[in-house]
Amino acid sequence: MIKRFTNHSKRRSFTARRDKIFITANQSIAAEQLRVMDEFGKPLGVMSKGEALQKARASEKDLVLITDKATPPVAKIIDLSKHKYQLSQKLSQERKKSNSQDTKEVRLTPFIDENDLQAKLNRVSEFLKRGDKVRLTMEFRGRAITHQDLGLSLMERAIAQVADISTIEIEPKMIGKKLVAGLMPKNKKK
Repeated sequence: MIKRFTNHSKRRSFTARRDKIFITANQSIAAEQLRVMDEFGKPLGVMSKGEALQKARASEKDLVLITDKATPPVAKIIDLSKHKYQLSQKLSQERKKSNSQDTKEVRLTPFIDENDLQAKLNRVSEFLKRGDKVRLTMEFRGRAITHQDLGLSLMERAIAQVADISTIEIEPKMIGKKLVAGLMPKNKKK
């Protein structure tokens, strides 16, 4: 009988990068005719791929395909690492500008104490001020389902307390044994 011992502490976990940039350059360009630009965006004219590669080699740079959707495709004579850096900077700026809005869930119960309700509503107002959407959920467990009117009045009271900083996205409604309402911030996060 052979026993195998493995050392699990040496295992490494690698995370895949989502922002990989694939660039077609030099000999990988399939088009025979290209509209070529220099490093600064100045047009050099339409030429064959061979001529463009010669110009790129003469200036010790790479021929990088910018767009293949144009007729003829557009290529740029630029250092490949510089082009990759510019693209990564552009992508990071786009990510910063995109306004991501999360939906946060705050759970309530129909028989919640007043202090606990105020603590939950403070959390709701923090989320709304930060620019996130909030989903208020009230679950009715056991015999509490017979007191849906108390839960609805509590939900309306909670919505009324944060009405100055929020608008109702989803009116309170029953979904199974849960009462759900959606709120969104009045003014967007800057």
